[in-house]
Amino acid sequence: MRRILNFISVCLVTVGCLAACAVDARQAGLIQIHGAIGPATASYISRAIDTAATRGDECLIIKLDTPGGLLESTKDIVQKLFTDALPTIVYVEPSGANAASAGTFITLAANIAVMAPNTTIGAAHPVSIGGIGVAEKVDDTMKQKLESYALSYMETIAVKRSRNLEWAKSAVRESASITAEKALELKVIDIIATDMPDLLGKVDGRKIGSRALQTSGIEIVEIPMVGHERLFQLLWRPEVMFLLMLVAIYGIIGEISNPGAILPGVVGAIALILALYMSAILPVNIAGLALILLAVAMFIIDVYASTHGVLTVGGIIAFFLGSIMLFNRAPGFGLSLSVIIPATVLTALFFIVVVGAGLRAQLLPARTGREGMLGKSAMAISDINSDGGRVFVEGESWSAVCDEPIPQGRPVKIISINGLTLRVKTQT
Repeated sequence: MRRILNFISVCLVTVGCLAACAVDARQAGLIQIHGAIGPATASYISRAIDTAATRGDECLIIKLDTPGGLLESTKDIVQKLFTDALPTIVYVEPSGANAASAGTFITLAANIAVMAPNTTIGAAHPVSIGGIGVAEKVDDTMKQKLESYALSYMETIAVKRSRNLEWAKSAVRESASITAEKALELKVIDIIATDMPDLLGKVDGRKIGSRALQTSGIEIVEIPMVGHERLFQLLWRPEVMFLLMLVAIYGIIGEISNPGAILPGVVGAIALILALYMSAILPVNIAGLALILLAVAMFIIDVYASTHGVLTVGGIIAFFLGSIMLFNRAPGFGLSLSVIIPATVLTALFFIVVVGAGLRAQLLPARTGREGMLGKSAMAISDINSDGGRVFVEGESWSAVCDEPIPQGRPVKIISINGLTLRVKTQT
């Protein structure tokens, strides 16, 4: 009997230990989003939510600091936040961070919206959010349609998450932006937290539907980006597309100016295809692209035309302005001057030195072969007349004819070639 009681006691202690371990094993997922919202961001957040739900995390915390991003990616993220049962917490952090434009939609769509002190949220006007594909000039009617859509979308989010509807609408309509303290006062967000332990303490016990969060003392386990997400995050950047555009320009123009090189043309063609593919995702401004193409045309024309460098200067200015405008439609996707200025200088040097030399070389008269003999001097090694004669040129003896007699030993000039016979005239 005593053995049975001891066995039961051991079992109870073991079960208790396992239960304690299970409690201690409770965890919350964490991901960090810094920079513009794009396809890679949407993919990362979606996978993180699925991962956290699969492993039974208490919730998923999304640290957010973004100037905005693409509307299509924002919609994908919001839909995932709405449809998944896993509680989500968007934490605008660190101090000085910003949840602007697309970040406003994402923050308000979370189950719990949290901001660190001295952070801001707002400015969600649809023009600032950007779009998918090559930009077109947006007329007043299209602007109204975009604003109406964004307004209704924000209203849906605010109503579903019980946010301040009037402010949410003003963030879209008037690009309103407020601090964390004001956002809490207006009930735009739920909590202000100074750090992660403060956040976990304040959300502990908060009900999401019928479920109460248990976050006190919980372990935070970060869900990192996987390899392909890191790659896409790197590739879907305006700097990468800009670089591909430059490689395409250099390669194709280099092949045209130096026919037969082959490698520049192949590399340029591949870069062009990749750049066109990426332009379907990134918010490209067609006016900026047109200025860059105009600059390339100016550089090439200046090689043939005697403009004394005027077109080259104009091309440099057009390229610089086009680079600034190329990705100015969506926040966080603009090119910095640290990229634009070196690219402008390098492009100008490429066209002035490399392409200019190649094209000018093609305009020079032939210097080898039969065509290269035209205009050259030769020596008559026999009397020459209309019936024939012989001349010595470039180490070879050629048949020659002339309309007027030329005595042996006189210098002559080659004026045309007919088969293997040279037509010459007296050298003056």
